[in-house]
Amino acid sequence: MRIVIVGAGFTGVQLARRLINEKNEVVLIDNDEDVVRHASNSLDCDVKEMDGNSLQNLEDIGIAKADALVCVTDDDEVNMITCSLVDSVYPDILKIARVRNFSYYRNTADAVKKHADTFSGKHRPLYGIDFMVNPDIEAADAIVRAVESGAVSDVVAFKDSEFEISRITIAEGAPLDRQQLSGVRKLTEKTFLIAYVEYNGETSLPSGSTTLHAGDSIGVLARAGDIGDLLELCGAKIEALDKIALVGAGKIGTLIADRLTQKEKSSLLAKIFRKRKNIASEFAIIDTDDELTKEASERYPNAHVFRGDITDETFLREEGLTEYDLVICATHNHELNMVVAAYLESLGVGRSVSLVESSTFAQIARKLGVDVPVPLRDTIVDSIMSHLRGESVKGIHTVSTGQLEIVECTLPIGSKVVGKSLLDISNHGTFLVLLEKKSGAKNYVIPVGSTVLDANDQLILITLAEETQNILKLFGAETK
Repeated sequence: MRIVIVGAGFTGVQLARRLINEKNEVVLIDNDEDVVRHASNSLDCDVKEMDGNSLQNLEDIGIAKADALVCVTDDDEVNMITCSLVDSVYPDILKIARVRNFSYYRNTADAVKKHADTFSGKHRPLYGIDFMVNPDIEAADAIVRAVESGAVSDVVAFKDSEFEISRITIAEGAPLDRQQLSGVRKLTEKTFLIAYVEYNGETSLPSGSTTLHAGDSIGVLARAGDIGDLLELCGAKIEALDKIALVGAGKIGTLIADRLTQKEKSSLLAKIFRKRKNIASEFAIIDTDDELTKEASERYPNAHVFRGDITDETFLREEGLTEYDLVICATHNHELNMVVAAYLESLGVGRSVSLVESSTFAQIARKLGVDVPVPLRDTIVDSIMSHLRGESVKGIHTVSTGQLEIVECTLPIGSKVVGKSLLDISNHGTFLVLLEKKSGAKNYVIPVGSTVLDANDQLILITLAEETQNILKLFGAETK
């Protein structure tokens, strides 16, 4: 593919790096001389210093031959206008824009929903943008998924599937400590699969001969309701989350609180709280901004809203916040999130979820004691990559430091692997088919070696990141 990226900030550079690693042709554009110099020194691609919202400039660098345009500058309007300009002349080019302003995102979604019949035809998308990516929504969704699973680990959930992958660290003396993978299934009747093993910063696909050790982090694929049993095998358990504190009443905090406190019977808090006799469930929101806390008080009348310094131990103890079961740190100061989460755990808070900058900072956060760090930048890049893979690919999820990727895809008619068993196409250490759902079936299942693949099967794979493109070609789901 030939992809033009407008915006050479952190997200633009990370996206370019992943696309380059897959042998795509990338052109990166930015109008800041220092940013361009930095990107040129760190990337093996064409980096241009120019205004990306000029159609003439884009045509000069060959936009007419591009397969996709991705706009990730810090200016929402520039991203949207650039997509609109290109769409007016080159409607067949895939256009993706990062849009931070939630109003744009929400208004676009509302308009498309209201005029669904119109947009289901050949009508061009609003603003000429095929896909809008909102960082705050992506981050809030990732945090809520972690909370819903008990905040015990990073969680990768899949649409229309009861299975999810949880990252769990094996404790000393746990049943899985010093256990060879081939003998793990005898330890429980629950259906599960170990998708990956992370040791000393390296993440790999396991085999039957792999031996697990205390300190290893493993990706456990299981039904959401079975994760408690599998946690026990790792020497951990899900604790009741009767008291949850949210630090940050800004955009991301509000999105999280909306999901946790929705009034419908499906309220996430209703699912999370394990109510016990004479113990009331509590939800608190903390921020230093007077206006934000006032708005939160009005928006969430049943929550305890505090305006105070979350680093002030006196304030924390006076309000009883050190006795909470879970703290979610979701301010836009990612370094503060890490430090506060670790600090509150040291004062007695049960578990912590923290929004951090990237997977590198996620590693640092874990070493500080944060239970579930959520890397914002990686979440955004994953979302954009999902849209660049083609119609057969429904989702991309980065694992750990980016060494592995989880891919959700549909097996197209004409794929070379149709009619073959998993044993026929196996390539140890390169990829693993985690889940399969036959056309017309209701649920995903964990396949076995004798499972035969059929056209239109929905598959969830885990692959070495550097091999993702080749694996998608093997399955016939690669981007055109």
